[in-house]
Amino acid sequence: MSKAPRYWLMKSEPSAYSLQDLKNSPGGTDCWDGVRNYQARNYMRDEMGVGDRVLFYHSSNKATAIVGEAVVVREAYPDHTAWDPKDDHFDPRSTPDNPVWMMVDIRFVREFPRPLTLPELREMPALAEMVLLRKGMRLSIQTVTANEYRAIAARAEGKGKP
Repeated sequence: MSKAPRYWLMKSEPSAYSLQDLKNSPGGTDCWDGVRNYQARNYMRDEMGVGDRVLFYHSSNKATAIVGEAVVVREAYPDHTAWDPKDDHFDPRSTPDNPVWMMVDIRFVREFPRPLTLPELREMPALAEMVLLRKGMRLSIQTVTANEYRAIAARAEGKGKP
């Protein structure tokens, strides 16, 4: 028996890694590396599974917004970027024998016809309790409820108020 998919929001600065970068990766698939927050790491390690749906969020941008969707295609495995002293995400505490950080692989699903900006998301009643919209919430990986995911997908398709 397969488990029901979970829903996530993954943030990335588009200047560092954008939805277009994912789309242009071989097979539209890439690893989600460089996470250096324990809670986000734990989500990937302990809760994310193949088939889970992902909202791709461009952060630290002029117009922060959810810009598309992806799907998890490989469960958590050690993030090798932590072992490379030349990598921006190097962490000397992490080794191949004792990895501290994890990553998952995701695959591009679609780009939304238009970005759903943070102000627009705040106006949607269905998202009143969404983690992303909480004051001070900065995690790069966040949980999303099935209802929130459906509301965002519907809005992206032009259903509901613009």
